[in-house]
Formats: sequence, structure tokens, C-alpha cells
Amino acid sequence: MRRFQAPVRPSPGAVAIRVRGLAVRRGQTAVLSDVDLDVRAGELLALVGPNGAGKSTLLAAVCGDLAPAEGTIELDGALLDAWKPVDLARRRAMLPQHTTLAFPFTVADVVAMGRAPWAGTPLEAQDAEAVATAMRDTDVKAFAARPFRALSGGEQARTALARVLAQRTPILLLDEPTAALDLRHQELVLSVARDRAQAGDAVVAVLHDLGLAAAYADRVVLLAGGQIVADGPPRDVLTGEALTSVYNHPVEVLPHPRTGTPLILPERRTPTPGASASAGGALPAAPAAPAASASAGGALPAAPAAPASAGGALPADQGQMRAL
Repeated sequence: MRRFQAPVRPSPGAVAIRVRGLAVRRGQTAVLSDVDLDVRAGELLALVGPNGAGKSTLLAAVCGDLAPAEGTIELDGALLDAWKPVDLARRRAMLPQHTTLAFPFTVADVVAMGRAPWAGTPLEAQDAEAVATAMRDTDVKAFAARPFRALSGGEQARTALARVLAQRTPILLLDEPTAALDLRHQELVLSVARDRAQAGDAVVAVLHDLGLAAAYADRVVLLAGGQIVADGPPRDVLTGEALTSVYNHPVEVLPHPRTGTPLILPERRTPTPGASASAGGALPAAPAAPAASASAGGALPAAPAAPASAGGALPADQGQMRAL
């Protein structure tokens, strides 16, 4: 029996994952091509881009769940396929988009599964503390005894993240960790990810919310068509020009007036005068205010009623992006 040797955590700034010339194909379709990427310890890296850009595929390849057609992936200085599964599980933890369980495990049971790689090692003594801390950090401690399958989608997502955190690896790979979460828990989860990066871990997260990426990521990689089109700090990558091109939709980027964080504002359809909701058009613009202002002592007239749809109800207004 070989002697246990705990993984050595990379020093801040050191390359934890190195990807060179990566290509992934599904059948005859190229999903990723010619991808070069370094993931560094002490960094929260966000992978962003439109649907089908290759974000989740890249994360799966880096995790070792998907074999590349070309190129190399190194983790902790060695080729990915050189690691035994248990040694790999002690170095990186992966949060998939969806977690399904066939048996009625409790929340505490699911989180404790993250400690499996450390069974029979001296670090097994940390199991109880690691599980308790992970449940506290993800706000699932209150329902630790409930069956996982009885939880809401957001509660299940946070439980799955707690399992990953309990694993206590120096590399975290998170595939859409905020997708099912409400506003408060989106902020909580990204705060936890940023804290882990500041503590020295290498954290990679696939995000669709560009506002969260701008607010929390140290670095953003923008993908499109299976290739990296931009890589750098959020302010340099998340520009109106780049996002408009990649998402094929007009996007404006403005600095937050207090923090300077980029605010991502997609252009909304301008209301079409005279188009009714029932005809599928946008609601008409409000009429222009009369020349006499309130300061001149004249009261403004009430706005005329907007045209109703066939059902008598108007469509809900599009929600504005929150300012981070």
C-alpha cells in the first residue's frame, strides 16, 4: 500500500491547468477547436458566450469527462490522463449543470459524498467539519435532514455546490452554478467562489449572467463558435462591440456610477406606435407631454388608455438588468 501524499496547492498565480491546441468533436461536428488556456491559482475565471459556444464542453474536457480529439490538457503539472481517478478527485471538483439521484439521500448525505476521495486518509478526520462548513456557506444547513429529491431546483443546486466545496480540492470547476438561483443566492454563490479564489484556489465558472461575470470574475474568457475570441479582465473583454458581435444582438456597456463595474445592457425593441399587443407588436410609446410644464402651474393630462389585447391584458414589461 503506497503512502498517502496530500496534493500540494499551487502558489498564487501558478498555472493549475494548462490547455494547448484543444479540439473536441461530437461525431463529425467540431465543438471546440484550437483552444489555448491557462487557469491560475488564486483566480476566478468566468467562461461566457452564447449557447453552443463550447463553454460546458471546455469545462468537461478540463475535468476529464470528455476526451479531446486533439491537443493536451495538463493538471497540476501532469497530463490529465496520467492521473488515477482518486488522485484526480483530490485535485479538482466538478459541479455539473444538473444533479440527479435515484435514491432518497438527505441533503447531509449528498454533501458528505464530496468527502469520498479522502476516505482512508488522514484528511478523513476533517469530514464532519468540511461538510458543516460547506452547508453553512451555501445556506442549506436548515434542511440538512430533508431528502434531496424533495428540494426545489435552487435548493438542489446549492446542495450540489456544497458537495463540491466539501471535497476541498485546489481546483473548482463550476458549470452554470447560478442558473437555478434567486438573486440573493446568485450573489451568495459567486461570493463563495470568489472567496475560494482569494484563498488560493483556481476557480472556473461557466456563467450566462454577464453582470455577475463582470462583478465577480478576475478574468473572463469569451467563446464563440468553439473558439476563444477574447481573454482578459472583465473591462477589457465585456465591451459593447465584442458582445454585440458574439451574441448577434446590440449591447451597450456602461460603467456603474459608484463602482465602475461594467453594466451589460442589451438593446430592447422600441415600441411601435399603433401596434396592439394582440397583433404581436410592442406596446405603443407614451404620448408626448404637452408644452405647458408642471412648473408653469398646469397639470399634465392623464395618459390615454393603452390598446388591450384580445384577452384584455397587456404583456408584462421586460425586466431591467440589475445594477451590480
